[in-house]
Amino acid sequence: MFGKRIKKNLRRPRGKNLISSNRIKPDAWQISPTEVKSALKAAGFDVQEVKKIRLLKHQICISYWNHKGGVCSGFFSYRLFPTWQKEVEQLIENCQNFKEWQMLSYIMQREFKYYPYPVEMEDALHNALQNRLYVLKATARQAVSNDVGMSDPWEYFGYLISNSGAIY
Repeated sequence: MFGKRIKKNLRRPRGKNLISSNRIKPDAWQISPTEVKSALKAAGFDVQEVKKIRLLKHQICISYWNHKGGVCSGFFSYRLFPTWQKEVEQLIENCQNFKEWQMLSYIMQREFKYYPYPVEMEDALHNALQNRLYVLKATARQAVSNDVGMSDPWEYFGYLISNSGAIY
């Protein structure tokens, strides 16, 4: 009578990250070997030269030579690269209203929870989200004050005043 209990995948929720929601498409990026080398060195890998870069949908496959002359390869997250940060910051700046910002903020909270980000990148993206929220609030406040602020003080109340000056 009752269906089977479905085991939930707590590691990575489906459709709730920037790639699977089609907000960012990193497999179409052009990542240079120097960018890969600097990002891997910053992540603590011993890289002498990048041999091969293969962009996949959710990760990047990199083969490289280490300083001992051995060939190493591995799958790495796009979240290690500065290009990721630039793309996310551009997404944040493109939020035109509070609803878009709220949805992106929700996705970013899940991103920070389920995916490892470099601390500096996480702080920068969090600050960009907060700054965009302040801009959207200021824009909304300005729109309301422009709507209420009239060039003619009696513009909205003119129907209450007759030509003789009497108020109805």
